[in-house]
Amino acid sequence: MQPHAIHKLHQYRQSISTKPYASRGKSNIRCQWCLLAQTNCTCNARKQLSSNAAFLLLMYDDEVLKPSNSGRLIADLIPDTHGFIWSRTEPNEQMLALINDSRYQPMVIFPAEYAMTGQTVTSEVGNIAQGKTPLFIVLDGSWREAKKMFRKSPYLHHLPLLSFNPERVAQYGLRKNSRDFQLGTAEVATLVLEAFGEIDNAQSMNAWFELFVVASKHGRNSVRTEALPPIAELKQLFLASLK
Repeated sequence: MQPHAIHKLHQYRQSISTKPYASRGKSNIRCQWCLLAQTNCTCNARKQLSSNAAFLLLMYDDEVLKPSNSGRLIADLIPDTHGFIWSRTEPNEQMLALINDSRYQPMVIFPAEYAMTGQTVTSEVGNIAQGKTPLFIVLDGSWREAKKMFRKSPYLHHLPLLSFNPERVAQYGLRKNSRDFQLGTAEVATLVLEAFGEIDNAQSMNAWFELFVVASKHGRNSVRTEALPPIAELKQLFLASLK
């Protein structure tokens, strides 16, 4: 299988770790690509989409090591996806070059209430300049970590902020935490693709995320798997969404 940007970032982060990452279900033998238990691996269903969007995942330190992280699902489906580990003091030069690349039109996905003074805020993707590709920047970590990344990354503060209202959040029936904007990273990508007008791709992303959630639960001893949909059935639903 050809590794994508988040696979490569995971391998890099593992190489600099001083000890193995201890995750829930750590006794599972995991697939090296999807990080699910090998018995629940979904890799044989993965298909990349045709998309005019690009994504940049800015990931908080060990986020890329977590089997529960859904950011890799974006790279599974969207070919033009980039991943970087966030640093407060030494931002990645390749990341900065990508944000400033004239081929892209970058915008940060983040709640409007956290916008910096003078920062443009929109709830729509809007017009993309001719010849440019929208580069959707997603801050990938816990909500506390995401706020810290945004606040301490001045190179993001001059970029437009794309913020979703609760009505749009509810459109796909996505899971919500205590606040409407606290979504899984792949759920954010679903909303972004829908806002960009790639409705079929948004539905595929949502189906891929649903498969990921159920396959993850099947690998947990504390979950009654007989109450879950069969993984094979959800794989077929995802593949059907590609047609």
